[in-house]
Amino acid sequence: MTQHTAADSRSAHRICPFCEAACGLLVEHDGTRALRVRGDEADVFSAGFLCPKAVALKELHEDADRLRTPLIKRDGVFVEASWDEAYAEIERRLLPIIARDGADAVATVLGNPVSHKMGLALAFPRLARALGTRNMYSASSVDQVPKMLSVGLMFGSWLSVPVPDIERCDFLLILGANPMVSNGSLWTVPDYRGKAKALRARGGKIVVVDPRRSETAQAADAHHFIRPGADVFFLLGLAHTLCDEGLARPGRLAGHLAGLDQLRAALLPYAPEKMAARCGIAAATMRELARSLAGTERAAVYGRIGTCTQQYGTLCSWLIDVVNILSGHLDSEGGAMFPRAAAFAANTRGKPGTGRGVVSGRHHSRVSAAPEVAGELPLTCLSEEIDTPGPGQIKALIAIAANPVLSAPNGARLAAALDGLDFMLSLDIYLNETSRHADVILPGVSPLEDRHYDVSFTQFSYRNHARYSAPVLARPAGQPDEWDSMLRLAAIVQGHGRHADIAALDQAALEQEVAKAAGAAAPQVLAALAPLSGVERVLDLALRSGPYGDQFGAKPGGLTLAKIKAAPSGIDLGALAPRIPELLRTPSGKIELAPAALLADLARVAADLAAPAPLAPLVIIGRRQLRSNNSWMHNLPVLAKGAFRCTALLHPADAQRLGLADGARAEIRNGARRIEAQVELSEEMMPGVVSLPHGWGHDLPGAKLGVAAERPGANLNALLDETLRDPLSGNAVLSGVAVQMRPL
Repeated sequence: MTQHTAADSRSAHRICPFCEAACGLLVEHDGTRALRVRGDEADVFSAGFLCPKAVALKELHEDADRLRTPLIKRDGVFVEASWDEAYAEIERRLLPIIARDGADAVATVLGNPVSHKMGLALAFPRLARALGTRNMYSASSVDQVPKMLSVGLMFGSWLSVPVPDIERCDFLLILGANPMVSNGSLWTVPDYRGKAKALRARGGKIVVVDPRRSETAQAADAHHFIRPGADVFFLLGLAHTLCDEGLARPGRLAGHLAGLDQLRAALLPYAPEKMAARCGIAAATMRELARSLAGTERAAVYGRIGTCTQQYGTLCSWLIDVVNILSGHLDSEGGAMFPRAAAFAANTRGKPGTGRGVVSGRHHSRVSAAPEVAGELPLTCLSEEIDTPGPGQIKALIAIAANPVLSAPNGARLAAALDGLDFMLSLDIYLNETSRHADVILPGVSPLEDRHYDVSFTQFSYRNHARYSAPVLARPAGQPDEWDSMLRLAAIVQGHGRHADIAALDQAALEQEVAKAAGAAAPQVLAALAPLSGVERVLDLALRSGPYGDQFGAKPGGLTLAKIKAAPSGIDLGALAPRIPELLRTPSGKIELAPAALLADLARVAADLAAPAPLAPLVIIGRRQLRSNNSWMHNLPVLAKGAFRCTALLHPADAQRLGLADGARAEIRNGARRIEAQVELSEEMMPGVVSLPHGWGHDLPGAKLGVAAERPGANLNALLDETLRDPLSGNAVLSGVAVQMRPL
């Protein structure tokens, strides 16, 4: 065994790729292997915080199951191949499908790890344009599209998501979120625990509304159980109270609102006294919470996955911002505020204060007629678009860092559909439950071998900042950059062939983009970018032309990529500041408080209230877990060790009623769909609710996830109906689904 001394090691900075917290890390290494991972105390954003996931970065890099060589399926068996052989197979198999059946015969699906991969995030749009397909899918439609749609309609761009200004907040109401575990979701907030503790220490208060007394709820001042899927009734009760009791005071935003009178009228029927029976929260509690929000100078409402993954996901997402606006806390210090990202944010580009807004439903899925949102169709439509014959049927799929067989409802149907494709390509680091169906797998790059800038998460950050990670270790010989892989696939689709001059094609694309944006100044801009190449050049362009940028010399001292590289622990760009009206990109230049589509969707709520209450004896919800943000994390020993975590949490009273014992096995059934899970009794559960974590079910044949297969767990999504969606956004309904349980 080789011995390494302290003198052999050196440190490199890396932004953690495991979750949205994006903590700054220091990776000790000897030039060829990682030795230790720890928090970077000098990091301007995370200040040394890290969770157990970060330590697993070393194990991920070294995991023997991680793919390092392209694989081609021959006679049903994967065999190793060279990169050129893999690209040749893609060229041979994919191009005839496009020629025969058209662009829409090819679909793409992206998983959430793409957000942690700068090369993939920035190069995929070029592949998408080359393909020209309308069949684009991603993990967004199983957890966040409702929020994207609601903020798009209200503020004019898909990612203008307000986040709690937690360091100055004095009252924080949290719905359907567990930031103690996630450290934020559509809210990048490392060390939520420490910030929440500081909030309470200065006399502030945190209230959590959730069907489970989660880790966040246990550390809060108050917790209220709510019936799963009933958040819309609770939020309508809050909004009604603010208007009914004269507490609606938008403050300085009053002159920037459109539709306030229509909103007030729409809220009239939804008094808390009428909502209480449906959401399970007393009317007096709703009114008191509304008064606390209105009466606290610095307060915010935050809701996440639990508010999105239900039949009223878009209405819930809208009402959260409505309550923040009516209570005077949107775009206000200590309230819900908008980050000002250094690069890539649509709400920092173009003319401030006005824009084209967003449009959804530009096309619809072939089988279910589900609407397109932000260029994507619902992921739950993918299986039916593959297995339903007829014009426009999907015949080929490109899956990028995605595992929808586990992460989307009814993975069994999707798995069967994938086997019926004419061709499937996966770009992934593992042979997993989805990539096992591929004909070609291109291995992803280890995070330690990759450069990174947070394209997405800087747009949701609790504080403005800019950080960059250079590769810690060199890529293996012959392993292309993921940016290069995307562009080479685009070149194949465009007919340039697998041996195309990628650098020349990249240069041509950049020149076209710069000419469109810079006009007569394009030559000077291109000359300034010339020392860089590929994805770094795109990043430098975005930074320098962004809100803090040097504008290519016009603002000396402004941001450049070189300046960020010279500050390995990042550059602090300050606390969140008010951004309305500058942030708005709506045609009216106003906050659209009452979008027509959302007011119309209230008819579903009214019909629901008019019908008898559908109170099922038992409904199921998911839950976040610190050590398993993504399914592949179950294959890392440091995260997989310890107590078995894929348990069905159940209140003791329900267990007694159903004849279930702690630690026993139980069948959970939803119609013909069934799974088996280990029962764990817990009074943290609301009676009538059972909870399973997501991302498990590692017992499918053909996957190569050795550690995960030792304790495969049960797949919650196998119980769920892929046809149940929020009709406005198409988001999957994952919460509040009625199930039956019985002992085995």
